[in-house]
Amino acid sequence: MSDRLDQVLRDLPRRYPGPGGAIAVLRKGAVLARHAWGYANAERRIPFTPRTLFRMCSITKQFTCGAMLEAVGAPERLDAAIRARLPLLGDAAPQTRHLAHNQSGLRDYWAVAMLHGAPAESAFGDVESARVIAGTASLQFAPGTRYAYCNQNFRLISDALQDVSGESFADLLRTRIFDRTGMETAFLAAETRAMPDGTEGYEGTQAAGFRAAVNRVIWTGDAGLGASLDDMIAWERHIDATRDDPQSLHARLAAPVEFADGAAAPYGFGLGRGEAFGTPVLGHGGALRGWRSHRLYAPAHRISVVVMFNHLSDANAAATEALAALLGAQPPQPDAGLPAPDWLGAYVEPETGLAVRIDQAAPGALRLRFGHGAERLELGADGSAGNGRTRLRPTPQGLVMDRPQENQSSLLTPCRGEARAVEARPGIAGRYRCAELDADLLVTEAGGVAYGGFGGFLGQGRMELLEPIGPDLWALPCWRALDHTPPGDWTLAFRRDAAGVVAGVTVGCWLARGLDYARL
Repeated sequence: MSDRLDQVLRDLPRRYPGPGGAIAVLRKGAVLARHAWGYANAERRIPFTPRTLFRMCSITKQFTCGAMLEAVGAPERLDAAIRARLPLLGDAAPQTRHLAHNQSGLRDYWAVAMLHGAPAESAFGDVESARVIAGTASLQFAPGTRYAYCNQNFRLISDALQDVSGESFADLLRTRIFDRTGMETAFLAAETRAMPDGTEGYEGTQAAGFRAAVNRVIWTGDAGLGASLDDMIAWERHIDATRDDPQSLHARLAAPVEFADGAAAPYGFGLGRGEAFGTPVLGHGGALRGWRSHRLYAPAHRISVVVMFNHLSDANAAATEALAALLGAQPPQPDAGLPAPDWLGAYVEPETGLAVRIDQAAPGALRLRFGHGAERLELGADGSAGNGRTRLRPTPQGLVMDRPQENQSSLLTPCRGEARAVEARPGIAGRYRCAELDADLLVTEAGGVAYGGFGGFLGQGRMELLEPIGPDLWALPCWRALDHTPPGDWTLAFRRDAAGVVAGVTVGCWLARGLDYARL
């Protein structure tokens, strides 16, 4: 076991190359590895050490919920303050508990910012976020019925917590969490332009080279935590030291969560609940342009792993490798001998209206494009394909997609007919307007090629080459986004009137669905 872990530690800088990184591995509260390498700032030659301050990004969410539970107790005490920040929703506004469990039905405000035309490196601060949030006039599902990741949920919690407590969110984190758990240098790093110790995040690859990433957004309860590896070690040790106390902070954060229909939910209070190598795992990842982090905790084995990269490598995969080394486990391998199924192709998921594209990724493995990012699914001998989170299974009625983490199972609608170039199915060019967002979509046609781009109060987004999926169904790629990873391809579902003239388009991605645009 020790040899396996040592091998993982030796290989990490080569398997996930970039300017620098760090990893901590703990078992039963004891530190097995506290390892850093490379540079926190390559230009200034500042080494990456266990004391380097790092943007933990969305790992913040569990600390936001922890501060809420410690400061006000029941989440319901913030409900009125949440409603006040969503004036157009009125009584339809979700409860704070829905927000903490990513069951709110709100569209993610970083995705919506792209619909408002935000350039990837533009400024997005308190004024801009308040305008996007206050403009919310509808939900994408009834609160409590589904799961959808939404950064806005936790921004709202931290804002409401300040309103109710009368204290700043930074002070609440320090007094309620950091001081009590020994996180000596942790702080609210809301401003993403720079870290006080000079640490940089980097875009690029080893093959193409790296450059310092430019970020101009303000993060609070959704992703504002700044912490060192030593700070995170203190948090993991606190978790282990209080594991037998049912009233401990972590026990309350990790308590079972349900959907409105009683089904078990895989996410609650800023923590994902899952399984790896046959054992329950709690954890969360974090991402900003130039920064990647992941922490996981396997309570049955009392194992904690924290990984930090100041580049765009897969911190989740690295943390999982370290866990596998301690458990003596091997990741399952696809059966390369299984033939590709006959149901590959393009579909529409009827509830969300989003495109579902399935093709072969490798022998025995498929690629699914539907959610936030492409998913790899392994073929099974029974004709299905899955990855533990998503399952595709053929039935006599058609292809079913099960996504239990979202409390959703759907009979997919095949895209009938071939995807067509614009000269074969003309008329999609024009300007479209979303009344709810007060934002525009411009689609152009030239030489048989279609382009599209969004615009709104944040600016004009890039014009991108549209990809045909099916009749009047197109994808608008989003290669770079305002905050971290792009929200995924936007589905553009054009609709025609009785005369066959395009009258409008429904726009959506997994993070922000079901927005109607009328043709001007």
